[in-house]
Amino acid sequence: MTPLPPDHAQRRALADEVHARPPEALTTPSRATCVALLVDSEARTREAAHLAGLCEAFGVSAPSPGAIHFAVDLGPARLRWERHGEFSNYTVFASGGAATPFSEPPIALLPAGWLQGAPGQTIFAGHAEIIPHDGAEPGPELLAAHFGEALVVGSRIGGGAALAFTDFQLRDDGFSRFLVLDRSLTARQAGRTVQRLFEIETYRMMAMLALPVAREQLQRIVAIERDLATLTDEIARQSAADESLLAALTTLAAEVEKGLAASQYRFGACRAYHDLVIRRIAELRERRLPGVQTIEEFMGRRFTPAAATCATASERLHDLSRHVAQASALLTTRVEIAREKQNQQLLSSMNRRATLQLRLQQTVEIISIVPITYYAVALIGYAAKALKAADLPVDPELTEGVAIPIVALVLVAGMRWVHHRVFGEIEHGADLEM
Repeated sequence: MTPLPPDHAQRRALADEVHARPPEALTTPSRATCVALLVDSEARTREAAHLAGLCEAFGVSAPSPGAIHFAVDLGPARLRWERHGEFSNYTVFASGGAATPFSEPPIALLPAGWLQGAPGQTIFAGHAEIIPHDGAEPGPELLAAHFGEALVVGSRIGGGAALAFTDFQLRDDGFSRFLVLDRSLTARQAGRTVQRLFEIETYRMMAMLALPVAREQLQRIVAIERDLATLTDEIARQSAADESLLAALTTLAAEVEKGLAASQYRFGACRAYHDLVIRRIAELRERRLPGVQTIEEFMGRRFTPAAATCATASERLHDLSRHVAQASALLTTRVEIAREKQNQQLLSSMNRRATLQLRLQQTVEIISIVPITYYAVALIGYAAKALKAADLPVDPELTEGVAIPIVALVLVAGMRWVHHRVFGEIEHGADLEM
């Protein structure tokens, strides 16, 4: 044996995944009952305990912790349990036919009250019977015996190896009915056929959980679209303040996002379950029977339009979100332009005030030359008088008269030099910023 590098941590689990949930091998005649329950995450622990209690009652091993599928022989019947993302299903199989059609469902072989006590809410429940058939087209008496006066749909399936019929109706006991007429099915083919029929109806019901959500959202969408049209018209006519319009658009955007958050998971699940229904129907390989609707045709006329309604609601919500965002962006741009104009006007006003202040400052500076010159000349005069008192040949009056123009010129030159330094640095800094 050639040794391999170490296995990836998930290698074994991923390799076994394609072999998980194999179909049961059913001999003809056989009966089966499937019940699918919506189970939230908080009830998963109680679900495992409830299943373990059933296994204990029949003296068989319970599923291992963390298991997501489990099959076990209970003696009179065989139980198959599967956990899916949102639901769990219990399928019970029993060999042999019933004395009268659907009168002895395998689920009745479980302890009384056990199924009723299972955690979760029923989303699907159905009985199936596999009976041998000689190959001739089934007469209306056979179908009436199993389905009464209900409208039956069905077809040849598996390349003509069997015929499958159902009416997709809930009976008084809460179960739907499926009939498989076995011509030449192998045991595994019979198990796959029953499993596909149960899955078609289970996935259809799971997909339809989105329909009430879609109807509710469509009503809200119509109201929001009407409000958006009104706001868009007011934006075009500029009949209201932009800030109030922007606030109204923000409220609409919040409503749309709330609808998206509340519905997108359900709509996404609807798309996934719809694809599974279509795939399971294709796996039946139906061929039409004279005068009988096929399962694919029935779903195309009843189920597909409902799924399309959910898809339409999802698309309209996304379109509405984009339209609200576009209107908000348009109005925001207009508000920003208006604010930019206001800022420009404010800057122009500030420039004018700054210019006036500069001129006023220059005027004050020019006027201030006179008192500064006066005090400076007075100081020079005191100095000249002191020199004269020291017997130096200095004339104070003449000195003050000569000092007046000199001091004034020095002050003017000093102010110009200061202005040149200060404003030159400001202009240089502004050039660097630009």
